[in-house]
Amino acid sequence: MKFLRRLHLYLGCLFAPIVIFFAVTGSWQIFNWHQSDKAPDGYRAPRALAVLSDIHKDAHIPPTRRSSPAPIRYFMFAAALGLIVTSVIGVVMAYRFSREPLVATICLVIGTVLPLGLLWIYH
Repeated sequence: MKFLRRLHLYLGCLFAPIVIFFAVTGSWQIFNWHQSDKAPDGYRAPRALAVLSDIHKDAHIPPTRRSSPAPIRYFMFAAALGLIVTSVIGVVMAYRFSREPLVATICLVIGTVLPLGLLWIYH
């Protein structure tokens, strides 16, 4: 268990900056704040939002071609795997170190059922 805690710590620290970046840039993409309206008097997205969203979506900074090889994609993929691994380790640790494993179970169930329910209700 000591190994899992240490692995969780190091993977979390390694990938935390890019996971936070994805969370921030993904949050404004949900509302399309990174895209300007086509109408001349419509919403104009700030350049920073558009550029950071291109990094999030396409792993490049404009005007780089989207088809060009981007080594950052491998790091982004590793970060996604790291997030999965650290999340699983976190759940394992929640059960191993919790005095109330029922609370961890309830949180996991709510965290699964709530988004599925919202998707089903508002489809």
